[in-house]
Amino acid sequence: MKIVKIGIDDIYVPQALRAKEVDAAKVERLALDIAEKGLLDPILVRADKNRHVLVSGRHRLEAMKSLGETQIACNVVQPTKR
Repeated sequence: MKIVKIGIDDIYVPQALRAKEVDAAKVERLALDIAEKGLLDPILVRADKNRHVLVSGRHRLEAMKSLGETQIACNVVQPTKR
C-alpha cells in the first residue's frame, strides 16, 4: 500500500457510507486529537478510474474537513480484478 496526500474534495464517499450516520461527537474528538498530534492513521481509499473512493475512515475525513484541511493522507489500494 502506498500513502499519498489527496485533495479532500477529490475523494468520493459511496452511497453505502453516506447512508450511515456520522457521530458528531466522535468527529469532534478526532478533530481535537488531529489538531494536537496530526493524522496518525491515514484513511483508506481505492483507486477507481479517475477518482479515489473512500473505503474506511469517514469520521477521520469529516474531522479533517472540520479543521479546514484541503488534503488528507490516504493509503491507496488498487481495485481487485474479478
